[in-house]
Amino acid sequence: MNILKSIRKALVFMVFTAMVILPAKSVFAAAYTVVSGDSLYSIGKLFSQSASVLQSSNNLTSSVIYPGQSLKVSCQVYTVKSGDTLYLISKDKGVSLTDLRKANSKYDDKIIPGQVLNIPGSSSVSAAAGVIPYTQSDVDLLARLITAEAGSEPYNAKVSVGAVVINRVKNPLYPNTISGVIYEKSGGYYQFTPVMNGYINKPATSDSIKAAYDALKGIDPTNGALYYFDNSATNQWLRSKPVAIIIDKMIFSY
Repeated sequence: MNILKSIRKALVFMVFTAMVILPAKSVFAAAYTVVSGDSLYSIGKLFSQSASVLQSSNNLTSSVIYPGQSLKVSCQVYTVKSGDTLYLISKDKGVSLTDLRKANSKYDDKIIPGQVLNIPGSSSVSAAAGVIPYTQSDVDLLARLITAEAGSEPYNAKVSVGAVVINRVKNPLYPNTISGVIYEKSGGYYQFTPVMNGYINKPATSDSIKAAYDALKGIDPTNGALYYFDNSATNQWLRSKPVAIIIDKMIFSY
């Protein structure tokens, strides 16, 4: 009997370990083939994600792309059923027929059951894939904040900056979206310095994009912090907050 209990415990531990170690399923669910005239900006606009996220997720060293190149994009996909037409699918999914054709390089009307189509403008990810719903634009914005706030800090600090934003989104005292939190004003002042000084508009680094995704998966080294500041800060109100964790020069608090 004790042996059976030990086996059960071992199996549970193995399953739990696999869940922790195995990476979450990528949100890049589809492929898009570049055609003449395309740019990362135009493709990103089609699929509601930024050019910088596209470049990073496809490991491109520059923004140069070429016809015939296959790019990973984030979008919903749809499997054609009997009786479907491109027009009916576009109507059902709430996208234009022109964008649906473009997203699939499909300029005739022939589709067959079982064929998989990209649905443009559908990069929103459900909470099942992360701790909150988000879009590729949210990832880009969060990564840019992380770059501006913790670009030279250890990776854990980068994830922690992202986690603070996620924690605020989940907290009823703050806006319930990533952009709402990052661009929030209180007393006429932005909550995050990079928004005020314009550093938020600088491109995100690949490390910061990775950190943003980790934060969106629920990784939180701070265990629920709502604030952060560096060790040179003199704001006594911030300094009075209970400290959650100190990572190099950054202090995270509740």
